[in-house]
Amino acid sequence: MATEHHSVGLVVHVDDALGESRRMDIEHALEEETGVLGAHFAERRPHLMVVEYDPAVTSSMRILDRVNHQSVHAELIGPI
Repeated sequence: MATEHHSVGLVVHVDDALGESRRMDIEHALEEETGVLGAHFAERRPHLMVVEYDPAVTSSMRILDRVNHQSVHAELIGPI
């Protein structure tokens, strides 16, 4: 029996102005989090990050906590 994964898209607003390298570091840190399926900053709006995750495994608050532990200030915008 295959395990079915449901993904949810979440938008996170990062208050700090970050360079490309720092944004990539944060994306990689999030992608290592169990339940996170992908994370990327929006190309035209580099202060917005889209995170795809499995809500059965992790939560939006856990993701926000992980972002804030990267020494940046962030807040949840909401689901996609």
